[in-house]
Amino acid sequence: MTEKLIGYVSQYFARIGVTAIELTDTLEVGDTIRIRGATTDFQQQVTSMEEDHAPIQVAEKGHSVGVRVGERTRRRDKVYLVVSEE
Repeated sequence: MTEKLIGYVSQYFARIGVTAIELTDTLEVGDTIRIRGATTDFQQQVTSMEEDHAPIQVAEKGHSVGVRVGERTRRRDKVYLVVSEE
């Protein structure tokens, strides 16, 4: 599997378990992402995504989206799209 940098964490909302991601590439519901930083390193599938409090399926480069995550993230953590090689 390979990874492609697609964005950065801009904020984390601990109470609701959501991280805000500034995208530098496209992200879709169903994609697998990996979030890495100084103390962060986990992988998960994107099960839901919101932009301006509205659910969306696809987000384009330049957008800021909220994604529910299973672990804590930190500002400036890098977000990678995990691509399986077939």
